[in-house]
Amino acid sequence: MRLRADRDICIGSGNCVLTAPEVFDQDDEGFVELLEPDPIPAHEQGVRNAVVRCPSGAISLSEPRE
Repeated sequence: MRLRADRDICIGSGNCVLTAPEVFDQDDEGFVELLEPDPIPAHEQGVRNAVVRCPSGAISLSEPRE
């Protein structure tokens, strides 16, 4: 899985940090910072929840092709 965080779309709600703090953070202005663009399997559920809970759609997830 590969993550992207679009800081131009982010509204700073912080849902991603609350849902998956191992993968996301916020800068001094409150906008998303991606700590791990290729999260480990143990963080997968939190990442998926963060994508769904992002009110602005700033976080996207892509799956590798098989």
